[in-house]
Amino acid sequence: MISTIFFSFIQTTEKVLTGIGETPDFTFNPDILFKILLAIGAGLLIGMEREYKGKDAGLKTNMLVSVGACAFVILSLQYQGGKFIDLTRVLSQVVTGIGFLGAGVIIKKGGTVQGLTTAATVWCSAAAGCIAALYMVADLIIFTGAVVLVNVIFGFIGKKMA
Repeated sequence: MISTIFFSFIQTTEKVLTGIGETPDFTFNPDILFKILLAIGAGLLIGMEREYKGKDAGLKTNMLVSVGACAFVILSLQYQGGKFIDLTRVLSQVVTGIGFLGAGVIIKKGGTVQGLTTAATVWCSAAAGCIAALYMVADLIIFTGAVVLVNVIFGFIGKKMA
């Protein structure tokens, strides 16, 4: 009984994975190109603010984080619809991976901690890439605008309060 269930599971998994990556695919998919361009644009806008302020993780970092997250989600979408496939696993791993990248930006100098906003912004760039990969264009525009707005307005308010 258990061996039959295990064998059935193996066959189902093979059916889901068969065909993907076995032969080169030279077809052009404009949807994927547009998703990548959306991710680059979101990362660009978010990174411009960080670059303008002279922060460590600036323009290129935010763009690459956004497009990288987008690519991972696009790849996971290739397996969508399989019996044991869960897209949320890839999303959660993007969040975890970016957490490690953000931790590298945070430093302690004396009695203060620096880089928290930059780390949070890198995390938001990854989220923007995920939103772009899921083709949620209006949501991406709103989200990107909100991230830039928070960084600009509250950065200005923070300087006034200090």
